[in-house]
Amino acid sequence: MVTRFVLCADDFALTEGVSRSILELLGDGRLSAAGAMTNRPHWRRLAPEFAAFSGRADLGLHLNLTCAAPLGAMPRVAPGGALPRLGALARAAAASSQARAEIAAEIGRQLDAFEDALGRPPDFLDGHQHVHVLPGVRRAVLDALSGRYPAGAVYLRDPVDSPGAIMVRGVAVTKALVIAGLSLGLRRQAGRRGVPVNRGFSGASPFDPRRDFDADLRRFLVVPGQAHLVMCHPGHIDDELPGLDPVVATRPLEHAAIAAFAPPEGFVLARFQALG
Repeated sequence: MVTRFVLCADDFALTEGVSRSILELLGDGRLSAAGAMTNRPHWRRLAPEFAAFSGRADLGLHLNLTCAAPLGAMPRVAPGGALPRLGALARAAAASSQARAEIAAEIGRQLDAFEDALGRPPDFLDGHQHVHVLPGVRRAVLDALSGRYPAGAVYLRDPVDSPGAIMVRGVAVTKALVIAGLSLGLRRQAGRRGVPVNRGFSGASPFDPRRDFDADLRRFLVVPGQAHLVMCHPGHIDDELPGLDPVVATRPLEHAAIAAFAPPEGFVLARFQALG
């Protein structure tokens, strides 16, 4: 019996080095999906190289509401022109209707930027730091996807997996459980809007450079879901990265592990449409 799974790299366009890493892995057939930050200055220049993998991998929007600058004014959420940290975003989205309106507008702008560059909708949407599951953000995401696209056209990442599966894998257990808890109800809400989601998720990492990332990739495939998605964060370190993101030292280690990774017997890398 064959188990197909999506291996998705986050953060394309975050920096030049991260983007080059993802393009290399896509070119070698080591990834079946990648998400792009369309609010980053690198996006427009690198989008043609990203677009070259259309039809070979799922290319999606990695919604970014917590890193660098938005594409438009957000006086409540980003009053100084810089997006807030995750905690501040979550509080604003929960408490302020103005913030929720600004978030909805920025989701639209980032989708527009993807469509303008690739000439088509994204294959999927997910969120940097899983912002798409937050109260006050997820409704705007579902409104955007169901309002802009035909039912089933764009899938949404669901970071939920069973506590039992998370415990058995034994990687960043507390983190994975928290992410899953925050995401509860997303599958049901997406289903009501005709938005497909993965069923099974792994890839939460402690981002510890002392770990064996090849072994972790194998653990992420233990107890897979019916339509399993594994996230990853490969990259080459450049001068820009340390000032933008806390995940730095582990990115080249993940790149090397993914570049050499051979899925266990019975597992096949696939695009979302090929999953069960």
